[in-house]
Amino acid sequence: MSEINTETLILNSAKKVFITHGLEKAKMQQIADEAGINKALLHYYFRSKDKLFEAVFSDVLKEIVPMMKNFFGDNIPFTHKIELFVETYINLIRKNPFLPEFVFTELNRNPERLIQMMVSFGVNPNVILTQIEKEIELGNIKKINPKQLLINILALTIFPFLAKPIVKGILLNNDDDQFCRFIEERKVHISEFVINAISV
Repeated sequence: MSEINTETLILNSAKKVFITHGLEKAKMQQIADEAGINKALLHYYFRSKDKLFEAVFSDVLKEIVPMMKNFFGDNIPFTHKIELFVETYINLIRKNPFLPEFVFTELNRNPERLIQMMVSFGVNPNVILTQIEKEIELGNIKKINPKQLLINILALTIFPFLAKPIVKGILLNNDDDQFCRFIEERKVHISEFVINAISV
C-alpha cells in the first residue's frame, strides 16, 4: 500500500471513530484497529490524536471552502446563496458530526491555531460580508450589520448539533430518525426565516 493510500485510509478511519466516540473519547488504538494497521504505523504518520484530528479538520476544510467560494462567486440571487450556504453547512456537519465539538474545544483551548488553520485554507468571511453590503446598497435587503447577519445564520445552523442531546431528548422523544428529519426541515426553515427577516 502506498503512503498516500495509507494516509487516506487512516484519515477515513479516524473520521469513523470520531463520529462514533467523539473527539475526547476516541483512542488512537481504536483508529488503528479501524484502519487495520498497528498502532506504531499510525504514530509514524500522525504522532498524536491531536495531530490526526488537525489533519481530519484540514481534510474537511479542503472539501467545504472551494464549494463556498464557488457559489458565492456565482451570479445567482443572494437569497439563493443563503439557501445554498445553509444547506451546504448543515450537510457538512451531518457528514462530520464531530466538527462542532472540535471547534468549540479548540476555541477554549487554542483559538489561535484554529484561526490559523481556517485562514490558511482560504476561509474569508469578507467575501460574504461584502456581498451583504452590496445587497443593502442596492436596496435588495434591509439595512443590517453584515457581521450580525452572518453570525445569525451560523448560530441557527450550528445550535441544534451542539445541543443535540437536549433537542433530541426533550423535543424529539430521543429518536434518531426524528432528529434527522428535524435537521432536514431546518434547511428550509432557516433559509425562509433569514430571507423573510431581511427582505425589503
